[in-house]
Amino acid sequence: MLALGSDQAGYALKQEIKKYLDEKGIEYKDCGSYSEDPVDYPVYSRAVVKEIQSGNCDKGILICGTGIGISITANRYKGIRAAVCGDCFSAEATRLHNDANILAMGARVVGPGLAIKITETFLNTPFSGAERHARRVRMMDEE
Repeated sequence: MLALGSDQAGYALKQEIKKYLDEKGIEYKDCGSYSEDPVDYPVYSRAVVKEIQSGNCDKGILICGTGIGISITANRYKGIRAAVCGDCFSAEATRLHNDANILAMGARVVGPGLAIKITETFLNTPFSGAERHARRVRMMDEE
């Protein structure tokens, strides 16, 4: 299952992503926000992180104005590898090489069409499992 989260700036784009996920039959949990009313993005970033850390969800998507603040918050937690992607190449590379488990996007950076292509790339690209990449992922989780 996929966990979704956004602040008010990412709300409309999150709704577009949800339509895509519904069309593809991909299960998700919407962790908020639930409107365009002003909110604090760390609340929703943490909610998505907790779903992944608990094992309820395998991956997540976070959306704010730029994707930066919401991903910085997520990356503070052990086992979370959130990557801001504004293109399909980055979405593919972060899955192949970093085993990223959260895709972050900026609603003020990418439009709905590109965001859906980035989402599709992120969700359909497996981690390569190559030892050099696996070693680096393990190193990310070292304290």
